[in-house]
Amino acid sequence: MDALCIDRLVAHHARYRPAAEAIVFGQQRLDWASVDARCTRLAHALHHAGVGPGDRVATVLGNCLELLDIYWACASLGAVVVPLSPLLQASGLATLLGDATPRVVFVSAASAPHCAALALEAQCIAVDTPGYEAWLAEAPKTWRRGAVAPDDPCHIMYTSGTTGLPKGILLTHRIRAHYALLIGGALRLTPDAVVLQTGALVFNGAFAMMLPAFAQGARYVLHAQFDPRAFVETVAREQVSHTMLVPSQIGAILDLPDLDPARLASLQVLLSLGAPLPQARKDRLEALLPGRLHELYGLTEGFVTILDRRDVARKPGSVGVPPPFFELRIVREDGSEADCGEIGEIAGRGPLLMPGYYRRPDLTAEAIRDGWLHSGDLGRVDADGYLYLVDRKKEMIDSGGVKIYPRDIEEVIARHPGVAAAVVFGVPHEKWGETPLAVVQMKQGLGAAAPSAEQLRDWINTHVAARYQRVSEVVLVDDFPLSAAGKILKRTLREPYWRGRSSAI
Repeated sequence: MDALCIDRLVAHHARYRPAAEAIVFGQQRLDWASVDARCTRLAHALHHAGVGPGDRVATVLGNCLELLDIYWACASLGAVVVPLSPLLQASGLATLLGDATPRVVFVSAASAPHCAALALEAQCIAVDTPGYEAWLAEAPKTWRRGAVAPDDPCHIMYTSGTTGLPKGILLTHRIRAHYALLIGGALRLTPDAVVLQTGALVFNGAFAMMLPAFAQGARYVLHAQFDPRAFVETVAREQVSHTMLVPSQIGAILDLPDLDPARLASLQVLLSLGAPLPQARKDRLEALLPGRLHELYGLTEGFVTILDRRDVARKPGSVGVPPPFFELRIVREDGSEADCGEIGEIAGRGPLLMPGYYRRPDLTAEAIRDGWLHSGDLGRVDADGYLYLVDRKKEMIDSGGVKIYPRDIEEVIARHPGVAAAVVFGVPHEKWGETPLAVVQMKQGLGAAAPSAEQLRDWINTHVAARYQRVSEVVLVDDFPLSAAGKILKRTLREPYWRGRSSAI
């Protein structure tokens, strides 16, 4: 294994700890020798199909053992994995396959019918999971491992598949090795760890736990999909020490009516990422499971801050500090550095910084200026250097010239005892230009105690800090549209209100 490459991590553990348990998926329990054998036979088949260093291999898969095989087989070949969400519509998949031009695309049985035509159009081989074993069996068992260099591409992570302007974030072996070393260290992940992954493996946040786990040779427990009850059962049964969840998943666990915190006692680190965790949820989590929560703010493009469990109570509302080897700035509109406590755009740099967007030098130049990644997020730092998120720059509401940050209102709504989740965004208003609207999902089982939309609106408007933060309307929904990562798709909710208008969405 070359310095700072991840191509031989699985082979390393198969050589030195072959019988140690590596992966648990459903009823299947694989040791490192078995994992290495699975990855090697897939590398044979990919090589036989003409896949070599730098070639792209796409996936349209949910969580499964085959997806893990693909990640590690491609790393050993020097091929580039392009994980695509199985929730994408055909038009979005066509755009991304056309941009990535993979040699092979792996698809599930459910997505195979429409993916076959897309693969034909993209001139690549389509392999569905029912035919996976037969496809592997056809390949000769000959393959010579090539040399992989630290700055060779490893993954392309797409941020969007529906806009017509795909942004593929190119990540190298060196960057992924730093995920394993730097993030793993910050999360205290050791070879004795038991890591549970219940969210989508195609979400870049999943790599924050997966890569350290595989680097350390920890036991990696994978669920096909997130289910709050199954999460609790698995933590208790497997004595899970480390896990990562997005805020909506944390909320679903906390809202279980029969939740017994004792069953989660083995957890040492619960990492929240993907979106800000409302302070009300943090407080309840700390009350039930004190000293476990870490929160990561980050961009796939290459910058993170981490709120350590030691600082959760001391720095409420913060998303932490940059790890060692990273730098953080808050930037004004004119490019100068903001003062302590002043709101501005978050910019950062460090060893995770992408070389650029795949085949998009124009977008790369917009995002990375003078070596600094400009996030598009607004924040501030306190006197100790801790970062506090304010909101997405493009989601700030301009109401009659007054800046309104949706997250401030969302934090208030999250304090209502009946609310499961909420998002706030600006909608058109004749007089003010924009005005805040809240979309809210209530907790299940409230029955007659559930407030009406009008009652909830009045409650919100009596609890916000300023008159201009009052919401014009509350819309109640049974469920939110979610991405593969479990993030609420605020854009999908906001778009109908702005359709046909010139305002950006």
